[in-house]
Amino acid sequence: MTEQKIEGQGEKTEEVLILAVESSCDETAAAVVQNGRQVLSNVISSQIDLHTLFGGVVPEIASRKHIERINQVISQALQDSGKCLEEMTAIAVTYGPGLVGALLVGVAEAKAIAFAAKKPLIGVHHIEGHVSANFIEHPDLEPPFLCLIVSGGHTHLVIVKDYGEFEILGRTRDDAAGEAFDKVARAVGLGYPGGPKIDRAAREGNPHAMEFPRARVGEHPYDFSFSGLKSAVLNYINHARMTGEEICVPDLAASFQNAVVEVLVSRTMEAAAAFGCRRVAIAGGVASNTALREGMKEACGKAGLAFYYPSPIFCTDNAAMIGAAAYYEYRKGNRAGWDLNAVPGLRLGER
Repeated sequence: MTEQKIEGQGEKTEEVLILAVESSCDETAAAVVQNGRQVLSNVISSQIDLHTLFGGVVPEIASRKHIERINQVISQALQDSGKCLEEMTAIAVTYGPGLVGALLVGVAEAKAIAFAAKKPLIGVHHIEGHVSANFIEHPDLEPPFLCLIVSGGHTHLVIVKDYGEFEILGRTRDDAAGEAFDKVARAVGLGYPGGPKIDRAAREGNPHAMEFPRARVGEHPYDFSFSGLKSAVLNYINHARMTGEEICVPDLAASFQNAVVEVLVSRTMEAAAAFGCRRVAIAGGVASNTALREGMKEACGKAGLAFYYPSPIFCTDNAAMIGAAAYYEYRKGNRAGWDLNAVPGLRLGER
């Protein structure tokens, strides 16, 4: 995209209202966010029930449903906020990463609204949005801080150096944590979406019933690898079925989840100690996992670190987090051109 920088915007202190649109996967969402921290409305139209029939997100169906719902969702967000389009300071939209067809719906809609209403357009990185969800509920949280980003497609450990500026310490080398949750849930018969179902089943299980591997990646101490863990769980399931052994689903779910959480928490604590970070946050869909939240809270408490995490509604895909991220882009003077396009493989830190 063509990004324009408007000099001197950082000095302005006027009320900034952002109409934000999010359509990167299977939630059609819109929100109105004031000054990056106050959510005036947050409307989410979920497609989970539809995609559950297929055991996962079907990109073509997701795109079609976004087209059907996006106008209604945006209208509802404006109505719920008590504001009108003319009062908006800027229009923001997720442009990557995500499903290309789904992203295109949101990008096209936001560009059309911004052009017709003569409002600035701001393109937002989806993962930066997840990090910014923490700003909504924690007024005291400001960079720098350490953030663990865990979702269905991403697992990153980063230092948030400033708003929109990241130093990547580690990332997954294969499966993202959320992807591993989905695959294990499908294999054991829990279905889609896997993360919440594993979480619920694990509450009734013994997290030490089965010992699954915790991988380390050679000379990269803060990287993650979950493919070996996933394979170990699948091998256990296959062996049990071949030998007629009964699988205790709660125990398996709890043991698998314990292995994932232990790796995520330990890597984060090691990085916090190594880089002298006194504030730690988590973000992304898997940040709503109860075991991860409790594990991080306990570890941060023992280390004397401040711990931040969003409410579950702001962990999963939503437009409020996009509006929060867009506010800081707006204050920096960053604007998207009319050539803004969907970038499905956009990496964290890329523009």
